[in-house]
Amino acid sequence: MKTFSEMKLEIDVPIVIADRQGFVIYVNDCFTSVFGWSITEIHGQMITVIIPDGFHAPHHLGFSRFLTTEKSTILNHPLRLVGITKDGREIEAEHLIMAEKHQGEWIFMAMVRPL
Repeated sequence: MKTFSEMKLEIDVPIVIADRQGFVIYVNDCFTSVFGWSITEIHGQMITVIIPDGFHAPHHLGFSRFLTTEKSTILNHPLRLVGITKDGREIEAEHLIMAEKHQGEWIFMAMVRPL
């Protein structure tokens, strides 16, 4: 499996990275093109800004569970989910979510390939 550094080099698929608190710390140019956010607008936002409202609670629960147990059933497996653009449109996409420790802290990356 590729490292986050290698994945950041991907230019043809939207990529978003969030810290252990769920704040967006990186997006690539493809993400900004597809989702409509500029890098400065999305940086520092909660990752839930791109997740439909009805999925916020399950997202928080899974996020908390992973940080407590460091075990997950959804990481590294393609998931068919919906993402929300800046203007509120829903985009059906295949998400591949990964976690990696950096300096002892978990960070999370999603490749969000529109379908």
